[in-house]
Amino acid sequence: MCGIVGYVGTRDAFPLIIKGLKRLEYRGYDSAGIALLNGDMTIFKKAGKVIELEKVVEEGKTHATIGIGHTRWATHGEPNDRNAHPHVSQSGNLAIIHNGIIENYAPIKEELIKRGYEFKSDTDTEVLVNLIEEVQKKENTTLDHAVRIALNEVVGAYAIAVLNRNNPDQLIAARKGSPLVIGVGENELFIASDASPIIEYTKNVIYLDDKEYAVVNRDGSYAIRTLGNVEKSPEIKKLEFSIETIEKGGFEHFMLKEIYEQPKAIEDSLRGRMNASQGWIKLGGLNEYINKIDNADRFLITACGTSWHSGLIAEYMIEDLARVPVEVEYASEFRYRNPIITEKDVVIAISQSGETADTLAAIELAKERRALIYGICNVIGSSIARASHAGSYTHAGPEIGVASTKAFSTQVSLITLIALQLAQVKGTMPTSKLREILYELENIPSKIEETLTLDAQIKEIAAIYKDASNFLYLGRGYNFPVALEGALKLKEISYIHAEGYPAAEMKHGPIALIDENMPVVFLATNRSAYEKIVSNVQEVKARKGKIIAVVHKGDTQIRALADHIIEVPETEEILSPLITIVPLQLLAYHIAIMRGCNVDQPRNLAKSVTVE
Repeated sequence: MCGIVGYVGTRDAFPLIIKGLKRLEYRGYDSAGIALLNGDMTIFKKAGKVIELEKVVEEGKTHATIGIGHTRWATHGEPNDRNAHPHVSQSGNLAIIHNGIIENYAPIKEELIKRGYEFKSDTDTEVLVNLIEEVQKKENTTLDHAVRIALNEVVGAYAIAVLNRNNPDQLIAARKGSPLVIGVGENELFIASDASPIIEYTKNVIYLDDKEYAVVNRDGSYAIRTLGNVEKSPEIKKLEFSIETIEKGGFEHFMLKEIYEQPKAIEDSLRGRMNASQGWIKLGGLNEYINKIDNADRFLITACGTSWHSGLIAEYMIEDLARVPVEVEYASEFRYRNPIITEKDVVIAISQSGETADTLAAIELAKERRALIYGICNVIGSSIARASHAGSYTHAGPEIGVASTKAFSTQVSLITLIALQLAQVKGTMPTSKLREILYELENIPSKIEETLTLDAQIKEIAAIYKDASNFLYLGRGYNFPVALEGALKLKEISYIHAEGYPAAEMKHGPIALIDENMPVVFLATNRSAYEKIVSNVQEVKARKGKIIAVVHKGDTQIRALADHIIEVPETEEILSPLITIVPLQLLAYHIAIMRGCNVDQPRNLAKSVTVE
């Protein structure tokens, strides 16, 4: 959940690392720090964002061509100067930055204290750097071997980079359960949690696998080994995105930019995977295992947060169209309840980053029980992509805003193709209906663009309710998961308490909360349950709740009841989440801005949850 940057080469390392930390700040922004080798070890670190770190940097002490930097999302130890990374070994020779959790740090720390080590922070990271130093002294070995030995003694997840004051030409990096990528330039090498700090300098990258470590040298050479000391020959891959995709491009915030990128992101997600006129869908990952998938007894979907909401939509779609049983599980609970999984199951794992720790743990459990794993993620080369038997990338492009927007839309787009292809294979849908839905799916990007023109109207509604203490979001059928996602967006970025419910469940508890101060957002585009939704709206109106309704263009019945109407283009009911989510994203965005919240980096949250 933290951001790591490292550099060794001929450039001035400090500005490169600072810029990289700013690009990684969506991964953690409790504190930041940097270590440089410039004849001696120079370290600056500060609680708060990278801009606070820049304020404490001393002029004349930043010139160096090797260094490491870190942005933190606190796990062990509160976010303050003392717990900020990098952490230094007792001798001052080693500096480390770390993403993850060392679960057995307490007994290691106790043993190191007995050996005379003193600790200045509350972190597990300081324990790890001193363990590495102790191994190096005890074994009289090189730093890379000491790192390997130490990591074989720890339990937990990590991505680390280690700097040695006595070797200003080398960095050591390692990973297990947290992402780490190496950028390969001309006579220079980069280390980072993801490719965003690297793309400006090189498009050639190596994705470290779990339980691997890398030795990177000033002359551009590198070596990669497993923690079992087996040398690897890594594949260098080309980054597919450009520097422009990780800049704001004229928008005030990344979140707003990414909301407006949804039409293109969906087009990219669908491109080459379907043809409406010819009536086909081709998902390479699905085709590879189509016989096993076709004969599966059921689908288990595991995910967290927004991706879990995508999974709920998948449950509706796959059961509706392909007539296969589906269960949706929170990945964080999945493995702790001893689930029944067999080789006749297909487990679909959904994650924007492809690094979500709980989802990875669920995958490992399912693989042990011989289920087929189908991964859906956005980041090429990510851990979930590599852990899955098959899968598909969403092709959303980099998503920097912590609150997920275009990742959700592209996940739902991809899920739609999966459900349709399964229906085609199983013969549960007439070809004419399949083509009808595919044609409508092709039109979704333009209908989202039309919905985005409502931004000013939604901003006016936001101004009315920006000081509300609670919101209720209600939907039925395919729009129930959208209600959950709309409530999550508001909670994440505005800090207003909000809940999503199936509209009919309102009477089973939440109706007690409704009064003249309660805004209630209805998703009322369902043809199949329209009259029922009208009844729910009347129930709220009778209790003086403030009604904001998302409806199809031309709706008159709900217009007569609601305080505010947001009219969106009509589409197939199964595709409605792709459109109805957009006004909810904009509503959350504008309310958060009006409340003075940081929409791109909301408090206590990080983009990629790489610890359990």
